[in-house]
Amino acid sequence: MSGATQDLLLRDARLPGAGTPADVLVSAGRVAALRPAGTVRRDGAAEVRLGGRWLRPALWDEHVHFTQWVIRRGRLDLSGTGSAAEVLAIVRAAPPGAGMLVGYGFRDGLWPDPPSLAGLDSVAPDRPVALVSGDLHCGWLNSRAAALLGVTVDASGLARETPWIGALHRLDVETAPGVAAYRAAAQDAARLGVVGIVDFENADNLRDWPARVAAGVTSLRVEASIWPSRLAAAAERGQRTGLPLDEQGLVTVGRLKIVADGSLNTRTALCWEPYPGMDPAGPHACGMQSVAPDELRELLAAARRAGIEVAVHAIGDRANAEVLDAFEASGVRGVIEHAQLVSAGDFARFGRLGVVASVQPEHAMDDRDLADRYWHGRTGRAFAFRSLHEGGATVRLGSDAPVSPLDPWLAISAAVTRSRGGREAWHPEQRLPREVALAASARGRTRVAAGDVADLMVLDQDPAVLDEERLRDVGVAGTLLAGRWTWNALGR
Repeated sequence: MSGATQDLLLRDARLPGAGTPADVLVSAGRVAALRPAGTVRRDGAAEVRLGGRWLRPALWDEHVHFTQWVIRRGRLDLSGTGSAAEVLAIVRAAPPGAGMLVGYGFRDGLWPDPPSLAGLDSVAPDRPVALVSGDLHCGWLNSRAAALLGVTVDASGLARETPWIGALHRLDVETAPGVAAYRAAAQDAARLGVVGIVDFENADNLRDWPARVAAGVTSLRVEASIWPSRLAAAAERGQRTGLPLDEQGLVTVGRLKIVADGSLNTRTALCWEPYPGMDPAGPHACGMQSVAPDELRELLAAARRAGIEVAVHAIGDRANAEVLDAFEASGVRGVIEHAQLVSAGDFARFGRLGVVASVQPEHAMDDRDLADRYWHGRTGRAFAFRSLHEGGATVRLGSDAPVSPLDPWLAISAAVTRSRGGREAWHPEQRLPREVALAASARGRTRVAAGDVADLMVLDQDPAVLDEERLRDVGVAGTLLAGRWTWNALGR
């Protein structure tokens, strides 16, 4: 286990639920003692005075695509565009170069003009261009990029879901960042109070993450996911969920990641009702099923035999129902990632089946207008965090970075306020209670207790009572991972 070699004494800490300041002793990577301020003595301990700052359990981001998050920084930014014409103008103005031009962040669900292959060809006739959607579920390619990536596109220039995901993986391999970029991104997360991530990158995570730690990416714990194509090999090696993969104990085997459907922006999330404007008799009028129910059950069974836990991407209400059916039939207790649209009768099934709802509240702020259009009449059960919580689900918060930023405070704020940028709260009845949201970002921990692993954060203000408009920017003065500073703005 990664930890500090010297004891650490944090003086004058304010703890949630405590009326007076305390001294907190950290030893061998754990909280060894909590006593009234001024009463703890430990020879040889490094002392840091917190000056009445708040000490809370540190945070996790329960859903990231870390390589995508790192790579995004070097890609053409399309996140502020509102039309195909605006995207084309950015591509046209991009600095010249011989290699592939890659952009990220377009969301075409509400565009007044459709994307087209001819349009993208016209602004970059001599250079391959691959544009990644903000939800990662589709790409807009010109002819040169489509040929290089081996993807067939129609007149729209769009590739969606399974064919696109394969092309995106090939694109990432070709543009893989160096270890310094991973180290910087991990350090940025630590500055926000983050000590751990669940990485769902479609890559050989069980190999890649121990190598990154060995190369100095040591600011985060990582639960490294397995995708179905690598399940058999992981099972053969005996790599069970929770098994440490590096000498420092920072990386552990995570869950099998299964994708059951698509996304809202791409109109491929699998729903019971057709999308507006789609031919009701068409093959994908209600979205797309990425894995058939029988295949899903087979994967669940294989994972269970191997001792590997399961996380299933499900966004539409039909996809969520089918995944819950598979969990119930197999007896597997797993995680549903996203759970964006859930049938009214299925909220209680989360609790009854012991299924964790891993949700990304900032998506509700990004997609509220899309939901109002494409899930009209159903948005009372869209991004329904309160209903999931009251249905008995264990709720965990994440970002799905790069789809939204790797910043748990944005997720906490969105879950608590259902608002951003001064807009009226969207379905405020689905707000999560503040302490529930804080706990959902800290693996259920709300207070520091003796015996806990010393994964802690020092805050300038108490997020439990902070004004709602300031909850998106809580000042983090320090982050400790097993008693080791990964971020320290306090001095000694």
